[in-house]
Amino acid sequence: MLNKPIQDYYPDEVAICYGCGRNNAHGLHIQTFWDGEEGVAHFKPQPHHTAFPGFVYGGLLASLIDCHSIGTAIAALYRAESRPIGSEPEITCVTGALNVTYLRPTPIDAELELRARVKLMSLRKVIVASRIYVDGQEYVRGEVVAVRVPSRATMGAR
Repeated sequence: MLNKPIQDYYPDEVAICYGCGRNNAHGLHIQTFWDGEEGVAHFKPQPHHTAFPGFVYGGLLASLIDCHSIGTAIAALYRAESRPIGSEPEITCVTGALNVTYLRPTPIDAELELRARVKLMSLRKVIVASRIYVDGQEYVRGEVVAVRVPSRATMGAR
């Protein structure tokens, strides 16, 4: 398993995503650790992440699935190219599709465990299946189509 999250390999100037950007002071700071086959993350919801008393807002859960899946897709693409994560040229993806299924209301007072695996990969896209667990019980299921794009550092210049 990586000793630091995939998001720590993102270039400083683009690490500003609300969900996973380490340079966004107001963001969620999702951290995906890659073990070579699966992305793993943990997240502790805060009281302001509430939908109604005792439960997590669904939009937050979708954001967790989104950023965690993109991080997992990027790590898998580096592995597929037999390159170290973070090596140049940068591999990055954007969300092409996000599908989230809420199996039951997710408790706000527990640590969430996210697990993501690649279902299908090509040169231009990766389909990632993600799950959110609390104490080993599945609460949320998601699928993300991650689309490979040129470096994020050059995307804003267009």
